[in-house]
Amino acid sequence: MEIQKITPAWVKEFKEFALKGNVMDMAVGVIIGGAFGKIVTSLVNDVIMPAILLISPDTTLETLAWNGVKYGSFIQTIIDFLIISLSIFFAIRVLCKLRAKDKEEPKEEAPAPTPEDIQLLREIRDALRK
Repeated sequence: MEIQKITPAWVKEFKEFALKGNVMDMAVGVIIGGAFGKIVTSLVNDVIMPAILLISPDTTLETLAWNGVKYGSFIQTIIDFLIISLSIFFAIRVLCKLRAKDKEEPKEEAPAPTPEDIQLLREIRDALRK
């Protein structure tokens, strides 16, 4: 007597999901997203924020506080979010345009003109029918 393994239906579904390209695409996206996040963070911290803080070189946004409430850090986080979201928006926009160019259907070319000898043979055929 052979014992059969009983596996829940979700295990089979998970195997199908994990073996599809979706999971691999998602993993690549997470890795690239992490690297992109570091680039944008450096852009914000090293390029944009120093330019913004030129008006008050003695302080940074993160040190701004009022009665112990660190509102400067909150403002810094909002600016970071806006710049990161704008960067992602433009990156996705470029990718969508590139994909659209790849998916464009080739334009149908006009049929080649009929060679003279074929045209002459057709005229002879039509004349013989008459």
